[in-house]
Amino acid sequence: MTAGTYPFEVGEEVVTGWHHHDLHQLEFAFEGVAQVETETARYLLPPQQAVWIPAGVEHCTTLNKVRTLSVFFDPSLGLDAGGRVRVIPVEPVVREMILHARRWPITREVSDRSADAYFETLGRLIIAELEHESPLRLPTSRHELVAAAMRYTQAHLDAVTESQLCEAIGTSERTLRRAFVAEAKMTWRQYLLESRLLQAMALLAQPDGTVLSISLEVGFESSSGFTRAFRRHTGETPHAYRRRVRPALAASASGRR
Repeated sequence: MTAGTYPFEVGEEVVTGWHHHDLHQLEFAFEGVAQVETETARYLLPPQQAVWIPAGVEHCTTLNKVRTLSVFFDPSLGLDAGGRVRVIPVEPVVREMILHARRWPITREVSDRSADAYFETLGRLIIAELEHESPLRLPTSRHELVAAAMRYTQAHLDAVTESQLCEAIGTSERTLRRAFVAEAKMTWRQYLLESRLLQAMALLAQPDGTVLSISLEVGFESSSGFTRAFRRHTGETPHAYRRRVRPALAASASGRR
């Protein structure tokens, strides 16, 4: 097959392990939040977003209470998008095309001209959308000290401080700052802020929790401070983001019928 689709629907957490495909993969999230990690970054995939994974890129995907649909494209279709993973918003027309493509699973035995032409058009629309990448990524690192700092930060988003972190991983603040900027190309404080915002986006995509409770859960001291930071990072307020994402949940429910 030059292209086809494959659905994923999981209840409990599933971690794929590190792997790569010979095909390009676009994974679209209908419900829940998925995460994709590569050697250099970790990407968040909330509803109404899609992640583009070029052929040959080693990655590990975490799926937890999600429903997604992957579209696979053979590189022979000429969809040249570079070798980098990206998360993109999905326009309504592309979303409907992804839904329509379910009739052609990647596991089918025989292809046809109509399917090939359809997937080639869909692929070119997706390539055009890659220019509008969403800010839904965090750096990762194989540097022992920086990786430990990232793990501790992720586990203590609600209340972590720089001094507390340094004491926990056994280093000085000066050493941490130097190593973090060198490896992650951002300060630890910026990493903390973006980690909190990405976690908030994941929580806002779920049906439970108020904006205030979510802001406190990820470490913001006030809802006003959370709203300002969220707007700067995403271009919209937490309430607007949640309203935009919720229709995707309703649509996914109707899509099952």
